[in-house]
Amino acid sequence: MAFTVTILGNSSAKPTPKAHPSAQVVNLNEQYYLVDAGEGVQQQLIRRGINPLRLRAVFISHLHGDHCFGLFPLIATLGLEGKRTPLDIYAPAPMGDILEYHKKYFWDDLPYEVIWHEVKTTEHCIVFENNTLEVWSVPLRHSMPTAGYHFKEKEPKLNVDKFKIAKYNLSISQIVAAKRGEDIELSSGEVIPNSELTYIPFKPRSYAYLSDTNYSAKAAERVKGVDLLYHETTYAQSEEMWAKGRGHSTTFDAAKVALRAEAKRLIIGHFSSRYKDHTILRDECRTIFENTDIAIEGDTFTI
Repeated sequence: MAFTVTILGNSSAKPTPKAHPSAQVVNLNEQYYLVDAGEGVQQQLIRRGINPLRLRAVFISHLHGDHCFGLFPLIATLGLEGKRTPLDIYAPAPMGDILEYHKKYFWDDLPYEVIWHEVKTTEHCIVFENNTLEVWSVPLRHSMPTAGYHFKEKEPKLNVDKFKIAKYNLSISQIVAAKRGEDIELSSGEVIPNSELTYIPFKPRSYAYLSDTNYSAKAAERVKGVDLLYHETTYAQSEEMWAKGRGHSTTFDAAKVALRAEAKRLIIGHFSSRYKDHTILRDECRTIFENTDIAIEGDTFTI
């Protein structure tokens, strides 16, 4: 089952001739979720072959323009494209007021409902859930209220080993009970432990998106064991004081978070436009956390 992240934008503050502001698409089992929506996001979706009508929800980390200016024209375009089902938007306040303003002046005839869910940026909690996925908010340390997002695949239901079904001649009711995690008593009186009969078909996977933030050990702990970690890396380590003053991270900050989180892989983005060669930033990260790559626009990372 697919669990991927496609990078739509990796620039900080503003678009450049070669880069777009923050935006990504998470795809879990063909359910698509937009994470941040910098300027030009709908063009980026089209370029990457992702139909905007397939988006199930949008997650906005904070209300700086380079993370949300692309949301409002996208909402209008979805109406033109024939969207009729609601679009859920998870974002800090006052996003609700901003959406109402746009509705009043630009979306008075929008053919679908836009539903805002407030994300409390000081709380680590589930903000979205369905049958296969949980999305947790992760408080971050930026110059305004900001939350990262932790996408966690749910534990799959137990499967019953078909060879054990034949070996013990299990009935349908016994198979159903085993899937519930129960031990099975045979007609002979023998009790077969559930662990002998069942197995977990796959290990749940996870992805964490930690956008604009100073170094945060708490954020690292809250995404412990994550398979793929995205961490903003606006500056090289030589700009440490500048990063701290602006609520951003350096290469070493991102790498130390990945190390503390015991992440399997780190991807870095949100680069300052002063850096023309992002491999310099990647190589600095690798001195602390070796399995680091650049979140290149258009690339898709498989978890």
